[in-house]
Amino acid sequence: MYGNQVKVIQVLSPSLLSTPKLTEILHLALANRRDSLNNTPMDSITQFALGASVGEAVLGRKAGNRAPLIGGIIATLPDLDSFIPWNDAVATFTYHRSASHSLLVLTAVTPLFTWLVLKLQPPLRAFRQRTFWLIFLAFITHPLLDAFTVYGTQLFWPITDYPVSGSTIFIVDPAYTLWLLIGFMTAMVASREKVLGHRINTAGLILSSVYLGWTVVAKVIVDQKAEAALSAQNITFERFMTTPAPFNTAVWRIIGRDDDGYFDGFYSFLPDSAPIRFNHYPSDDGLLNTISEHWPVQRLLWFTHGFYRVSLQGGDILITDLRMGLEANYRFIFKVAETSVLGTVPVTSTQLPQAPFLEN
Repeated sequence: MYGNQVKVIQVLSPSLLSTPKLTEILHLALANRRDSLNNTPMDSITQFALGASVGEAVLGRKAGNRAPLIGGIIATLPDLDSFIPWNDAVATFTYHRSASHSLLVLTAVTPLFTWLVLKLQPPLRAFRQRTFWLIFLAFITHPLLDAFTVYGTQLFWPITDYPVSGSTIFIVDPAYTLWLLIGFMTAMVASREKVLGHRINTAGLILSSVYLGWTVVAKVIVDQKAEAALSAQNITFERFMTTPAPFNTAVWRIIGRDDDGYFDGFYSFLPDSAPIRFNHYPSDDGLLNTISEHWPVQRLLWFTHGFYRVSLQGGDILITDLRMGLEANYRFIFKVAETSVLGTVPVTSTQLPQAPFLEN
């Protein structure tokens, strides 16, 4: 029913599938990005670029380079919650993108930040209404973009803490960010006496938005392909999801859960790509039986939408978020308990620095 070998990744085309270095290259790329991505679900460059482009679109023609700079700075503020010193790793992981990313909270604080910006930048007082809209749009586009990633964004906190997770775009996707960078940077260096730079910025916003729309269409297609492949291979499952592979939307990862553990496979839009093949891996969910009421356990099972792995390593009970990373290179692994002759002991959760490498 499943592939006999435990493989890390099967993507693109048959020729690449036979390339031994493919896995090594992809895992090295992920490892090099690990530290900067651990607590930043959409990278700061992208968020700054989006805010700057929005700022230019709203006020660039009237306020010049102040507009994109203010928009970029405002757009990065919600991620400052990453610096809150929680004393529990799961709390740090799951409280990020909660209140600071709530559309309700950001709307409520927009007047305060508008007042602050106008106080610090007197020339903008002639454009009070546009300054308000610049700050409002720079704020809310941040969590809205985050909601397209797989991490989970609590858009409507405190009414609900449900983490919205579109999983249509990877946290770093050059095909989305590049147009924004070209747009606002061109506007900043071009002559303000002409509209060319401003129009290029508008074009960048349109192209990036079209690409974001494509990611939604792509996900619908991949969902259908994955469901058909699961049915054709007689694979039963409790749930499955799809998410883009790192840095692109041409290759997608499929993750599923069943009674015995979890499985994954890859689908590619590229020509001559191999058919979807699923590989199965164990998850020792029984390890959680005596600690099911432990807060980090409950929180992780909820936050991952059920896509998790439970494992025992050196006497430590670990829970892994299967949605982010690749097999043998998951970024979010948490120790939630220890085992001893006395039984299972819940502990304050800690995050492991990296995933242990799975063997065949």
